[in-house]
Amino acid sequence: MSFNKGLGKGLAALLADMAEEESANEAVLPGPKVTLVKETESRLVSEVDIGLVDPNPNQPRKYFDDIAMRELAQSIKAYGILQPLILVRVEDRYLVVAGERRYRAAKMANLATVPAVIREFTKQQVKEIAIIENLQREDLNPIEAAEAIQELMNSFKLTQEEVAVKIGKSRPNITNTLRLLQLEPEVMAMVRTGRLSAGHARALVIVNNAKEQLRLANDACDNKMSVRDLETQVKLFVTKGASPSIVIRSIKEKQSTELKALINDMKRIFGTKVKALGNDSKGRICIDYFSNDDLQRIFDLVQKLK
Repeated sequence: MSFNKGLGKGLAALLADMAEEESANEAVLPGPKVTLVKETESRLVSEVDIGLVDPNPNQPRKYFDDIAMRELAQSIKAYGILQPLILVRVEDRYLVVAGERRYRAAKMANLATVPAVIREFTKQQVKEIAIIENLQREDLNPIEAAEAIQELMNSFKLTQEEVAVKIGKSRPNITNTLRLLQLEPEVMAMVRTGRLSAGHARALVIVNNAKEQLRLANDACDNKMSVRDLETQVKLFVTKGASPSIVIRSIKEKQSTELKALINDMKRIFGTKVKALGNDSKGRICIDYFSNDDLQRIFDLVQKLK
């Protein structure tokens, strides 16, 4: 299935401008306490009084790592802000459109002014750009990304397909990201802080029991489970209602060296993931395939083995 990976025409141009490809004839927008400090053939950069700059209330990024912010503030103290903020004038003040982290770090570093490109945007453009810029740069954690996509859809009555086109993602990617909002709040908090990855979170979405979902999430964190291990535990719980950690441990203990060697041989022969669920007496062997061509390749190998 093919899909359009580009943005809508208008936003594409705006975001390209913010990626340092501004038009050579861009007009300067003067305002209060702004000093033009540098003019290049691509843009006009001004020094703006930081006391006149406000954070964007619609900024989709809610979690800022304290250590990373302190490191950025130290870097700014030493070298200054290397990439200007993008601001929009709102009456006699300015609003951050892009560069929220740099703005916050500049305040931590006690800077009096910040370099900025001042642009004219509508309220809708400001909101769209703040969300889409973060999504395109993958600056958001998975939960923030899901919330941003949901807000984009709700605010501008967009379909999943339309959002996919705007941010250059596939429709299934948008659907899977939005599903993360079905997680329990405690589990979402683990994803926000990076204790659980997006892959772990997607595996947990199908667990409808709130208590068990949280228990599985804690098990994954405490035992440093891979996404594949967590998926196996979730499948066992969903299909059998068993206590996954006990079942998995029992299965692994009973698998013989010969069975493990067989699985390794099958992985090598088929060139894909192969796993055994069971022991020498009873179980299942699963062979993964990831496309039509992959399945055809495995089929041809089996035919040759006949």
